Amino acid sequence: MGYLNDTGFSQFIAPILALTSAGTWSGAYNSNIIYRVRTAADASFDMMLPILIPSNNRMDKGSKLKSVDFMYYITTASPDAFAELDVWKNTFASDGTPTATAVPITLDAAHDTDAERIALGYHRAVLTLTTPVWIDNDEIFYVHALVDCAATTVFRIYGAIANYTMRA
Repeated sequence: MGYLNDTGFSQFIAPILALTSAGTWSGAYNSNIIYRVRTAADASFDMMLPILIPSNNRMDKGSKLKSVDFMYYITTASPDAFAELDVWKNTFASDGTPTATAVPITLDAAHDTDAERIALGYHRAVLTLTTPVWIDNDEIFYVHALVDCAATTVFRIYGAIANYTMRA
């Protein structure tokens, strides 16, 4: 049996896994591309997309999360704001009690301001963890987005790509 230490692993996370707080969302398929789309409405929504990569209860084993590419599309009208695009960690205590912690990140230069995130068009925002982390077996990480749509804003999510080191 060999030893694995591969720094170039990535995992696609399907848009259907996104949990959304408000609005009318539906799965869509067009030109062999899958996505979730929000019907235009003047309202805010939160979106949480779980980062589904292997974890391990031993230090320095499993997955070391480095960055996440978040892919979305805005059409018809720019949102009023895209206030948050970040990464969160939920940790579950031995009795099952959850706690949430913001994970320090840096956004790529094309998405590090609200004005850049709300621009019409296709986006691939890169969220790089300030300190990459080994994921313990009692943790889950997710991308969080908070968007305030204008009346005619149409928002699509195409999913995400988690970039990590795999060690076993």
